[in-house]
This record gives sequence, structure tokens and C-alpha cells, in this order.
Amino acid sequence: MKLIDVINKSKTPYISFEILPPLKGQSIDKLFSILDVLMQFSPPFINVTYHRSEFVYKEKAGGIFEKVAVRKRPGTVGICSAIMHRYQTDSVAHIICGGFSKQETEDALIDLDFLGVKNILALRGDPAKNEKHFEPEIDGHSYAIDLVKQIVNMNKGIYLDEDLKNAINTDFCIGVAGYPEKHYEAANYQSDLRFLKAKVDAGADYIVTQMFFDNQKYFKFVDDCRAIGINIPIIPGIKTITNKKQIYSIPKIFHIDIPDDLYKDIFNSKDDKTVCEIGCDWSIEQSKELIKYGVPCLHYYTMSNPEPIVKIIRKVF
Repeated sequence: MKLIDVINKSKTPYISFEILPPLKGQSIDKLFSILDVLMQFSPPFINVTYHRSEFVYKEKAGGIFEKVAVRKRPGTVGICSAIMHRYQTDSVAHIICGGFSKQETEDALIDLDFLGVKNILALRGDPAKNEKHFEPEIDGHSYAIDLVKQIVNMNKGIYLDEDLKNAINTDFCIGVAGYPEKHYEAANYQSDLRFLKAKVDAGADYIVTQMFFDNQKYFKFVDDCRAIGINIPIIPGIKTITNKKQIYSIPKIFHIDIPDDLYKDIFNSKDDKTVCEIGCDWSIEQSKELIKYGVPCLHYYTMSNPEPIVKIIRKVF
């Protein structure tokens, strides 16, 4: 089922989870062990992240180094299919610009369409680890809006090969990312809103936000979106802090603020067990307030750690 249809039909917020594909060489059984725990809550969707290649230098004979592309987490398309087959639950496939040409993107979308995966989250993706700034692939997309336009074209039966005759229309539901505290590369908050509006005008059906810890920032973000004509559903993304290091790593990596009350409680904690309890309590109160506000869904970033999520959901629902 398409995600937008679930939102439109649901009278109460539903739950969704985001998971990471296994590292190359690992079994999918570890992922299934995580999902087996989470499926007790009957989520209508499981989001599966997509990861670009990374470049490493391998020494060859004669002291020559060769630049080699390595994908550490392949298999997103296959995992989406495996989830649907094992759990009879729809998946949301993340598709990114970074590391992929337009043709590779089209091929992945064709595979997803054949498998019955109807929901896509279209993202630019992060720069490669060896890049200071995002660099698209040769004949790849530079921005998420270009990816949205490609998917919209396929929904109209327009493929990259202009000579195709009677090409079928895909039927993808398209999600995009929103940033309550603005994207770190945006010049300012207002310009970031305008870029989001452009993605919506290009054909996005819904928005999933970057994680945030202050609900007031989400509420303001929604109000500001509505004020400029963004009227599609805006799904809040929720992340639970489970160890002390995260009060430093999360702001650095994701460019978001940790509320001072949360920061002080975690900073003064004696161990990570206490930190996890504080983080869960914060997410519980955050989730309850978001439900009261009337969000269409609570989207939890699991980071392959289901236990805190289980505790939170049991307290919230």
C-alpha cells in the first residue's frame, strides 16, 4: 500500500521504523532478529536506508595505490523485498543521489517496481567521506529535487530512453526530507524552506523530518511550511539518545541542538545505562506531545537497537 493512502485512511498516528541494511558479508538474520522484536507493534512500513560507495586506496605491486569503490551496505532493494516477503509489511526504500548515475537510479526503481515496493524516500545523501562538499556522480543528480522529478517522470511512463514505446507508468509514492533546524548547507532557515517547497511542487507526497529533540522546533517548522503552501503530511523523526557520547556526536554529525535540560541530565549521568533511561523518558514525553499535536505518524530511527524503542512505544501507546 502507498504510504500516503495509509495516512489519509488512518484515524490515529501509526508507527514506522528505520533500519540499516547489514554490512557486506553479514547475514540478514541479524536484521530479522531486530525486526522480529519491532513487528509486535504492527508497523505498516519499514524504512530501509540506502548507502553510497566509499573510496579506499589499496596498494598494488610496485607501491602503486589504486582507488577502489566499496559499498559497505549493499542490498537495499533485496532487503525491501525480504521484509515484505517475511512480514507481509510494506517497505519504504531510500534512494539517494550520491554515488549513483541517473541510469543506475532508474534501474533500481524498475527493480523496486517489479517487486511491488511502492514507497520511496528521495534524498540527496551525504558527501563521500573523502569529500568536503557533495559531488554528484558523472551523469548523476546533484539535488533531491532532480531525483523527485525523475521518479515523477517514471510515474508518467517517461524513462531515460526516449525511444521506449508504450512504457508502463510506475506508481511510486514519493517522500522527501525536511529539516526543522535547517539543512546544514542551507544559507538560512527561510531558504531551506523554499528548497523544500520546490521539492513538494515537483511532486513529493509527504515529508519526513530530520531528528529533533525540541518539539517546539517541529511545531514551528510545520506552521512555517503551511504558511508558504506546503500542505502535504509532515512526519516527525525521533531518535533516542542511549549513551553519553551522543550529546557530542549528534550535534556534530546532524547539526541539531540538544535541549539544555536534556544535555545537563545526560552530562551529569554516572553511566550509559542511566543515559539510556533519560533518553527513553525524553522520547516518551516527546512522542506523547506529538500525538496530542496530531502528527500523522511517529517515525523512529532505530539504529539497529530495538530495546529502547520497545520501551518507548509501550509507554506511549
